[in-house]
Amino acid sequence: MNKVLLIYTGGTIGMGKNPLTGALEPLDFNLLVDSMPEFKLIKADIDVYQFSAPIDSSDMAPAQWAQLVRIVSTNYEDYDGFVILHGTDTMAYTASALSFMFENLTKPIILTGSQLPIGQLRTDGKENLVTSIELASLKNQDGRARVPEVCIYFSGHLIRGNRATKIDADGFHAFESFNYPHLCDAGVNFVFQDHHILKPDFDKPMIPHLTLNPNVVLFSLFPGIQEHILHNVLLSKEVRGIVMRTFGSGNAPQTPWLVQALKKSTMRGIVVVNISQCVAGTVAMGRYDTGYQLKDNGVVSGYDSTVEAAITKMMFLLAHHSDVSTIRNLMNKSLAGEISV
Repeated sequence: MNKVLLIYTGGTIGMGKNPLTGALEPLDFNLLVDSMPEFKLIKADIDVYQFSAPIDSSDMAPAQWAQLVRIVSTNYEDYDGFVILHGTDTMAYTASALSFMFENLTKPIILTGSQLPIGQLRTDGKENLVTSIELASLKNQDGRARVPEVCIYFSGHLIRGNRATKIDADGFHAFESFNYPHLCDAGVNFVFQDHHILKPDFDKPMIPHLTLNPNVVLFSLFPGIQEHILHNVLLSKEVRGIVMRTFGSGNAPQTPWLVQALKKSTMRGIVVVNISQCVAGTVAMGRYDTGYQLKDNGVVSGYDSTVEAAITKMMFLLAHHSDVSTIRNLMNKSLAGEISV
């Protein structure tokens, strides 16, 4: 049978209620696999790797992403797919980061979790977990992985990881992809959108990358934004990259101080990327004068990128390239299916 490595980092899905105190505390996932009869019906062998100290997803950082890359790359040849159990709050950031950190990924890495602990009666955790494992183990008739990319599976939908955004803090339908179709919808049967799934070069090896440069900053424009507040961000000596969330299709106020500050930043070698505050649609800086002025002063289009993908992609590129023009050029290209150019 195909083999799947289940990696538990933490999060709501792995919490159980202490019968004495009533408090939620992390479960031993090795015992969980043995106690859930659903696992016996899955046509795959499942091994479990559990973080020594489960972490809340709010504490996820590049160090933990590098740890996940090490775990997967060390076990890459021994398993057909990987499922990462993760808290929902930063799941889209982790999925986006991993999509860039695994070059030429030829096996599924599926992140999932739940809105209710897996031990509760109405939990969404069991379906998310069981279906993720099944999807991670699937192969085509040629023996190659059915979905060889980093994905998020939640509430019946398999989404490209760097296209996903958390949309609901309470509902079971917690994630959506607004600018790219689902890779698979799971109902009575799996309905795959095969032409939307990445096609790696199966004859070449997967190359893991461990380093990211976190010296980036994110800010949103809003009517009345003040120069003295934003000035320290745009002209900070430590900042290497800026993700700026603009209005509509990539528009910004024509305030002279803002235009000059952005120009100074780009001339100093800071990479400034423009993404929209809208959850759907794309940046088109040549559509209006208020967007063209950004392009004219060195700001790069992020097209239809999510916040999570833009931030992690910039961290990745800053860590692997020293030439600013190269980074700007690559921000305009799709590295792992994260933007539609």
